[in-house]
Amino acid sequence: MATMIPMMRVRDVEATLLWYESLGFVRLGVNQEEGSEMDWAYASYDGAEVMFNAGGTASAVQRREVDLYIVVTDIEASFAKLPPDAEVVEGIHETFYGMREFIVRDPNRYWLSFGQNPGAGAAGGEG
Repeated sequence: MATMIPMMRVRDVEATLLWYESLGFVRLGVNQEEGSEMDWAYASYDGAEVMFNAGGTASAVQRREVDLYIVVTDIEASFAKLPPDAEVVEGIHETFYGMREFIVRDPNRYWLSFGQNPGAGAAGGEG
């Protein structure tokens, strides 16, 4: 079985990691040589994993080339974890493809979507 973990190039790895932690992501690992900036980080959110690598560029575009999509079992609980200053692109809504989801924009302007399958409420079901 293969596992795919996105690695996103970002301008400031530490600031990006701190932002993701404010959403409820858990830090799994970092690389930071003594006296230098953090250049790599690894985090997870309820089993979904992502890595951040230094070297990304700033962006002012509406939407970057890649979005992250995390399937959760309790969309309301995930939405409630958002910090007050989170940039919500779309609040909780029903999609044409049958998911309940919301979208936030991270500090690098990547969209991060959280989606819940129908019938997969907090009390049970596959996420």
